[in-house]
Amino acid sequence: MKQEIVMYVRNFYCPNVALARDILQRYQISYREINIDGSLELAGRLKEWTGFLSVPTIILADPGQDVPHTDVAPIPTDKPVRGVDRGPMITEPNNKQLEDWLYKHGLLNKPYQR
Repeated sequence: MKQEIVMYVRNFYCPNVALARDILQRYQISYREINIDGSLELAGRLKEWTGFLSVPTIILADPGQDVPHTDVAPIPTDKPVRGVDRGPMITEPNNKQLEDWLYKHGLLNKPYQR
């Protein structure tokens, strides 16, 4: 079964969300957004995953699901979670981190090369 990209977002403008949307659209990678604002359950889930209400948090999920399809690496204790590849999850990545993560999961033909 092929996984889908799910991106957790919030109502307010976030440059990291805009960057992730741009990259996914540029490479024509379909994705689904889940807005955590207005849902204590979704906000709590994101906080449990990342330690904060960090958006975008991007996951690989089984189709129609909104949780990672497999186990996620623990939150690092020696550095912020921002941009850390945690297997089926990445939070607040920059261009290179997101493109490398997409490549690792077979969604891009090559890693970041700028």
